[in-house]
Amino acid sequence: MRLMTIAALCLAMGAGTVLAEAPARVSTKSESPAQTQGFKIGSKFMEMFRAKGETAPTKITYSRDWIDARPEVKRTDVQWQCLAEALYFEARGESVKGQFAVAEVIMNRVDNGYYPDTLCGVIKQGTGRKYQCQFTYTCDGVAEKIHEPDAFERVGKVARLMIDGAPRVLTDGATHYHTKAVNPNWARKFPRTATIGVHHFYRQPTRLTQKQ
Repeated sequence: MRLMTIAALCLAMGAGTVLAEAPARVSTKSESPAQTQGFKIGSKFMEMFRAKGETAPTKITYSRDWIDARPEVKRTDVQWQCLAEALYFEARGESVKGQFAVAEVIMNRVDNGYYPDTLCGVIKQGTGRKYQCQFTYTCDGVAEKIHEPDAFERVGKVARLMIDGAPRVLTDGATHYHTKAVNPNWARKFPRTATIGVHHFYRQPTRLTQKQ
């Protein structure tokens, strides 16, 4: 994994952002019982599995045993590849719950009008300008090589579940995160929504302009 400074930089705000400041609200609750024990999956999510001829999980449990028991993912989708790689380089040392949480942030950015509307677009935003990209592993000059295939297989399963519509219940709409070891300027302005593992999660205040 990259050094801690990457987590501080990876989701830094771009220049010229237009924000409508939201009232400060910090949640001191880092986990709820439902988040710890898992959650039931809605019918729409399950139908997506049935349409592909696969058995849908009836409940997601944030544990290594549960995710390891899921079928291996076929590596044919470029958007899945982007998300799996981001989770590998950003969160492979986190718990499965922490990996789902980071995936939620990326998915939430895709839905937010300020950011690109694809997974690869969000993850590679700013790539090409050293240390100016959103996810520093994509622009730090270090080759992205998968040295831990078991860890990549695990985050690949997380990525597949999120892309297929797993409910986002961990971070309350978070679009940013950083490690507990740093304190970026934007963290004083954004409401904190969750703390999972070594990361604090935040939701970007509502913007004045929306996705066209």
